[in-house]
Amino acid sequence: MILCAAMMMCISCQQKVAESTEAVDQENVKNTTMEDLLTRRSVRSYTDSVPPMEVIEEICKAGTYAPTGMNRQSPIIIAVTNKEMRDRLSKMNAAVMGADNDPFYGAPVVLVVLADKNVHTYVEDGSLVMGNLMNAAHAKGLGSCWIHRAKEMFETEEGKQILKDLGIEGDYVGVGNCILGYTAGDYPEAKPRKENWVYWVK
Repeated sequence: MILCAAMMMCISCQQKVAESTEAVDQENVKNTTMEDLLTRRSVRSYTDSVPPMEVIEEICKAGTYAPTGMNRQSPIIIAVTNKEMRDRLSKMNAAVMGADNDPFYGAPVVLVVLADKNVHTYVEDGSLVMGNLMNAAHAKGLGSCWIHRAKEMFETEEGKQILKDLGIEGDYVGVGNCILGYTAGDYPEAKPRKENWVYWVK
């Protein structure tokens, strides 16, 4: 009886230790998530080193878990690591502005987010995907930035042809280009937050 009671106490202690450890781990995850959200910055200077494919895949996976209206999952992601295609997209983006520079700031990877315009929340859906991609990139130690003009890029005949060549069918509209890679130089510091960001109703 005594041995049985001791064993039961031991098992109970082990369970409590496991529960305590799990609670600490969950709290650490929460703290890390908050830290990532508060320290992410838009990066506009990159090395030409391409991050490991498994890291890019994890970032894309994070994008696929962004919330969408009624869970219709209207967005898609075109993950571009091919330099020829990356440079082609850069020229298309610059052409929208009538420029000939690199709007992607030398970043070697471009994650193009488009969404089905037949879903009325497509802009919001795609924007949430972009947010997930940028936050996930930061969590993985990479820099990122939202580059606009994806809409104009994929309204062109060239943009439509790219989608066709990739076998993408549907009424997709460009929402944003998430560039990412290793930061060149110092990581940007946070600018002061404006006053009256939050209005409380208690």
